[in-house]
Amino acid sequence: MTTNQDFAGTVALVTGASRGLGLALARELGRRGARVGLVAREATALTAAVAGLRAEGVVAEAIVGDVGDKRAIHPIAHQAAALLGPVDLLIHNASTLGPTPLRLLLDTECEDFERALQVNLLGPFRLSKVIAGAMALRGRGTIVHVSSDAAVEAYPRWGAYGASKAALDHLSRTWAAELEGTGVRVLAVDPGEMDTQMHADAIPEADRASLADPVDVARAIAALVHDPAARSGDRVRAEAWREGRR
Repeated sequence: MTTNQDFAGTVALVTGASRGLGLALARELGRRGARVGLVAREATALTAAVAGLRAEGVVAEAIVGDVGDKRAIHPIAHQAAALLGPVDLLIHNASTLGPTPLRLLLDTECEDFERALQVNLLGPFRLSKVIAGAMALRGRGTIVHVSSDAAVEAYPRWGAYGASKAALDHLSRTWAAELEGTGVRVLAVDPGEMDTQMHADAIPEADRASLADPVDVARAIAALVHDPAARSGDRVRAEAWREGRR
C-alpha cells in the first residue's frame, strides 16, 4: 500500500472495473485511501478483482450490474451507497466496441449501434442522473467520463463507438454547464491507446510495446481528479497530465 492517502475519506464508484483501466483505477484510488465500488457485468471476474484488491489492503466492494441496462442503474447506485456511503467520485469507464472485428457503418446492425449507445452514453447519463443530485446537495463531487480519440477523429469501422464517445464528450460538457456553482466538477479524459483486452479485440495486430500501461494511465487520471486546476468542463488527454504538472 502507498503511504499517499490523498483520497482518504473519498467514496469512488468505477464502472467497467473488473479488468483493464477500470481495475487499475480502482487499485490506484484504493491505494491512495479511497473506498471503492467496482461495477461490472461478469460476477466471477468482478469477485476475483475485488478479492485481489482486498488482499492489498484496499477497501473494495463488488457491485454486479450492466450499465447498459436501465433497470440496473438504481440498484447499482443503491448498493454503492449502502456498502460504502455517498459517492464522491463517479468514473464512467464501462464501454463496448460492439461486435469485433469492427464493421463499416453499412454493415453495422441497428441493434449493435443501439447497444453501443446504451452502454457508452445512456448508461453514464442515467447513473449520473441518480448520483449527481446528491453530490450537488452536499456541495461536492467529481464525475469523470472516459472518452477516446475516436470521439474527435473519424476512423473507418469505429462508427458506433466513435459516435457514442463524441456524444459522451458533449454530455460531459453539458453536465458541467448545468452543475456550475454546485461544487460538482465534471471532466472528460482521453486515456489514449492502452494495452488492454478491448484494444486487442479492436486491433489485434497492434504492437503491445507501443501501448500505454493502464496502471500509468490510472495514475494520471487520479492526478487529474486530485488537481484543483482541473476545471469542470475540461476534456484532457491522460498522457498530458502527470503528478504536479499538465
